[in-house]
Amino acid sequence: MPFYLQILIALGLDQLLGDPRWLPHPVRGMGKLALWLENPLRARLPERRAGIAAVVLVVGMTVVVTVAICSAASRLHPLFGNAVAIWLIYTALAMRDLRDHALAVYRPLTKGDLVTARSRARMLVGRDTENLNEAGISRATVESVAENSVDGVTAPLLFSLFAGAPGALFYKAVNTLDSTFGYKNEHYLQFGWAAARLDDVVNFLPARISALLVPLAAVCTGLDGRQSWRIFRRDRNNHPSPNGGQIEAAMAGALQVRLGGENSYFGKKSFRPYMGDAGETLQAKHIPLVIRLMQATTLCALVAGLLMICLWRIWGG
Repeated sequence: MPFYLQILIALGLDQLLGDPRWLPHPVRGMGKLALWLENPLRARLPERRAGIAAVVLVVGMTVVVTVAICSAASRLHPLFGNAVAIWLIYTALAMRDLRDHALAVYRPLTKGDLVTARSRARMLVGRDTENLNEAGISRATVESVAENSVDGVTAPLLFSLFAGAPGALFYKAVNTLDSTFGYKNEHYLQFGWAAARLDDVVNFLPARISALLVPLAAVCTGLDGRQSWRIFRRDRNNHPSPNGGQIEAAMAGALQVRLGGENSYFGKKSFRPYMGDAGETLQAKHIPLVIRLMQATTLCALVAGLLMICLWRIWGG
């Protein structure tokens, strides 16, 4: 089966099934492995070296095991090999899950049920949500969908296009390590250094490719492609992460809203530079719009990736 059919089927499965908790999931295994390795490595090595060792072991084991599983399945039967590859790529994608979490916030928000909306927004973001109004809840949800469009959808999709299931799982291992250890607190500042830096490097191109596709996706969905491009160019670096602001800025422009501003984390105020112009106040209606924009950007990334591979093969003879 051609690799692009594997990816299309995996995308279809993600849209159909999402992330059922009963289904075995490699990403949860990566997280458990990382945590299991943490204390033994800390006991034997200085913190930063222990963190580097954790990254090498988790990423290395993920790639080796993925290649071995795919190879063994293909040797048993080509169809079984295809099925295993499809399942592995499917587990790396989270578009349906991201959409469902965002809509779970949107539904009570449209009914004025701020208590439920705040509670559900807490599943998407790390900031305090107890005192957020409709605009604050909407901003938190839109920012989460925008930023996670790369981590949960376009980046694993692009890695799978160029390296199949091993590429998709390689990316998810890096991303999972950053989510597990990449905190800027006393406990993980040194141990999580390697995980955070590797995540920045691995996401550098996917974040920018995805953001560059947002203006096109905006035009395709009836949003403002010109404003998306303008705000992307102006505000893409207004973010604590070198990669997170790329797609957030582009989506802020497409939606004609302003993201960023004051947040609260564990009771402490924090200010993030603004992205976008102070136009329309963020409302519940912007949540389905950003979901639609995420889906269109994913389709554009799929088409762009396939075109790049075709051109590479033609150019390479």
